[in-house]
Amino acid sequence: MPSNWIAVSGEENFNKTKQLNFELQGFKTRQRRKAERMAPGDKLVWYITKEMVFAGYATITGQCFEDHEPIWEGKKAGEDYPWRVPIKPELVLDRHKWIDVEGIARQMTYVSKWPPEHWRLAFQGNLYEIPEGDFELIRKALGEAAAAPSG
Repeated sequence: MPSNWIAVSGEENFNKTKQLNFELQGFKTRQRRKAERMAPGDKLVWYITKEMVFAGYATITGQCFEDHEPIWEGKKAGEDYPWRVPIKPELVLDRHKWIDVEGIARQMTYVSKWPPEHWRLAFQGNLYEIPEGDFELIRKALGEAAAAPSG
């Protein structure tokens, strides 16, 4: 059964993925085990940290591989996001349609591990696996945001 993932990213790194036409996503060195578990057919949701929004999702199309070409930047010097997976974008919202996480987060099984007042802790780090039901909540909200008229 396919897995579902949340990639936690700053807007700069999300834009680097965008510059790659959403065909590749990289993860920090310490995410090797999680990245190696990713498989074709898995879903990957982008969470943008400072804005606390979901920006879209993609399908993983191939196996994880190691590459040290500098693309994404970490807070630590020399952090090169070497664990990479090929992806295909499914739905990526324009920035003005990104959706606020809080309302969705409070409904997510994954987030229920934290006290309600500390829900933001669920989105610290770089990569998390989430249950299918949580992915469906996010996918539905992204679809509704995409279909809403721009205003």
